[in-house]
Amino acid sequence: MRIAIDKDVCIGAGQCALTAPNVFTQDDEGFSQLLPGREDGGGDPLVREAARSCPVGAITVSENAGPQGGEDTPTDLRTLPRT
Repeated sequence: MRIAIDKDVCIGAGQCALTAPNVFTQDDEGFSQLLPGREDGGGDPLVREAARSCPVGAITVSENAGPQGGEDTPTDLRTLPRT
C-alpha cells in the first residue's frame, strides 16, 4: 500500500489524524503528514476510511500490483466498502 498526501490540496482539517492516528498526524502548520515509518499504512485498517474522510480528497491510497512489483494501481475509494 502506498499513501500520498497532496500538500497543495490539504486544508488541515485533521480528519485523517482523528480517524487513523497511528498513521497520520499534523505538522506544525496543521497540515496532514504521515508518521515516520507508516508510509505504507502499517497494516492499519483505518487508512482507507481516513482517506475517505478527507473533505478535499487530498489523500490517495494505492495498492501494489503484486509480489513482482510493477505499477501501482490507484484505488477508487468511492467503490470500496466502508470498514
